Amino acid sequence: MIKTLTTTSVLALALVSTPALAQSVAPDWSGPYIGIFGGYNQSNEDEDEILRFDRNLDGNYGDTVTTAAGADAFSPGFCGGAATSTGPATGCRDDNDGVEAGVRGGYDWQFGNIVVGALAEYSVNTVQDTVTGFSTTPAFYSFTRELESTAAVRAKLGYAMGPALIYGTGGYAYGKFDNTFRTSNTANRFTETTESDDGDGWQAGGGVEYALGRGLTVSGEYLYTSLSVDSPVIRVDSTGTTPATNPFILAPNTTGTDMTRGNGKFGTHMVRIGMNYRF
Repeated sequence: MIKTLTTTSVLALALVSTPALAQSVAPDWSGPYIGIFGGYNQSNEDEDEILRFDRNLDGNYGDTVTTAAGADAFSPGFCGGAATSTGPATGCRDDNDGVEAGVRGGYDWQFGNIVVGALAEYSVNTVQDTVTGFSTTPAFYSFTRELESTAAVRAKLGYAMGPALIYGTGGYAYGKFDNTFRTSNTANRFTETTESDDGDGWQAGGGVEYALGRGLTVSGEYLYTSLSVDSPVIRVDSTGTTPATNPFILAPNTTGTDMTRGNGKFGTHMVRIGMNYRF
């Protein structure tokens, strides 16, 4: 999809390049517009994120999973990425950056050099955010959330300078996620007890839009998106062969342990290029 958008943008630029060079009259930015955009997404790295545990199933995730000897079963630690082995010695793979492509529509009002507006947009995304915990077994436990799509409604405030419009923008954002859990532990049973695949929050950033002529404009934009996301809860309990000394089912609570990721925020940096048609 990104390749298609890029090709379309290049062809459109070629068609209007000659009149754009001759353009000398500043455009009127007032009115409606529609557009397309594509870009690069990078998740906000959180190297300090951990996993949290509810050992007695009381809904409070502040417990420590211990071995039969009383030691912290997750003493090897945590990392902000995907495991490359069952232990932290080999490190973790960095989160996957992604791409996005989307459509937008909006309306601007110009007052002298000042331009105010509102817009709505929708995009599909591929950026990921993973956290991994390592147990003394050894084993890894990884939670991954992937942003699949974003919808946003934002306000805009800009300053017109000849054929260019420099602007800041901010507003509400909603994201749709795909959550996955992976582990190398084969001794226990893992069941997802709660599921959440959406989050909401805000976007803020800025950019430059440049008028080419014939109603076409091109834009470059940076946005930061922050979304509050409820991570799924994984219930870790026993199989028919799990020993009673297993840390997740150790007495006095033999029912099991609930596990979730520690950070309920998802942040991503978005760098975009786009093309609009103004009516």
